Formats: sequence, C-alpha cells, structure tokens
Amino acid sequence: MKLILASGSPRRREILSALDIPFTVRTSEADETCDLTDPAGRVSAIAARKCAAVRDVMASEGTLDNDTMILASDTLVVLNGQFLGKPADREDAVRMIRALAGTTHTVSSGVAVWYRGRMVTSAEITEVEFAPMTEEEIESYVATGEPFGKAGGYAIQGQASRYIVGIRGDYFNVVGLPVHRLLTTIRQEFGIML
Repeated sequence: MKLILASGSPRRREILSALDIPFTVRTSEADETCDLTDPAGRVSAIAARKCAAVRDVMASEGTLDNDTMILASDTLVVLNGQFLGKPADREDAVRMIRALAGTTHTVSSGVAVWYRGRMVTSAEITEVEFAPMTEEEIESYVATGEPFGKAGGYAIQGQASRYIVGIRGDYFNVVGLPVHRLLTTIRQEFGIML
C-alpha cells in the first residue's frame, strides 16, 4: 500500500514522519469553501473534497492504482459558534488572538481516506483553553509570524504554547492531524495497521 497525503501542510507531514509512516505528498487544489454550519460536518466535507481532487488528478494521469491510499484533512477553529480560519493579515491575526485569549474554543479536524474505490470520513473535536493575554503579549506573539497560515492564527506546538492553559482531547488534532482517529478509521474501515 502506498499512502498519498493530499496536503501541503508542513505540520501534517511532520506528524506522519514522526510516526515512521512512509507517504508521498500531492497537494490539492480543491475548493475549500463550504456552507455547512456544523464544524465536524464542514471539515469532513472539505477533507473529502481535497481527497477526491487528488484521486481524480491521479486517475487522469494514470498513476492511481489499487494499492493507493489517499489521505486528506481539514482543520477549523471555532469560538462561540464563529469560524476562525487563517488570518488574512497582521490586524486579522491580532483580532483572532485577542478573541481567543482567556477563553476556551474548539478545534475540529476532518479526515478523509480513499482506498480501493471507497471514501470514508471522520472528525475529531478538541477543546483548547487559552490564558488571558495582555495587548503587549498579543502583539508580541503576532510579531513572531507564527499565526500566519494556521487556522485560528496560532500554533499550539510553537510559541502559542506559552498561553495554553490546557486541552481536552487529541493534541495532534490541534496541530492539524488527529492521529488516533485517523489510524483507528483506517484499521476499522480497511483492516490496515499503519
């Protein structure tokens, strides 16, 4: 079996590499907009769309075979029912971190796996509690550049760890790939241990 990661996320690559799971990266150009308001349904739908996009490109190239497994994921930060995507600019990053400071929010990640003609999806939700932050701390954190390209404008595994009071759920879900959920899904649905 050859695993294809349908994601350009460095964090997802790092997680799979740390698990000694061999994989190849094929980025997806799939549309990531979605009208679903349920966070788990939304990230699962977007992950499935990313997975299908890579599958379709590989099929058109003739590189998709019966031994190919494709994995895609999508992550969303939700605070008080509001979706926080990747910050557009410095002001947006400051706004997001200011909103998260002193609160508990959820991180939802959807995974989609395609193998031998069948697509399965699942989702994981983790609660993350941020400590209160001063304006100086918020500005200082944003100035590190870390918020950019990350859902919710922070990286739990980086400088933001200074402000994380606690989490309830899968840590790797917050990083961007819910490891336990992914491996359990693959084992239960396809009978494969990665």
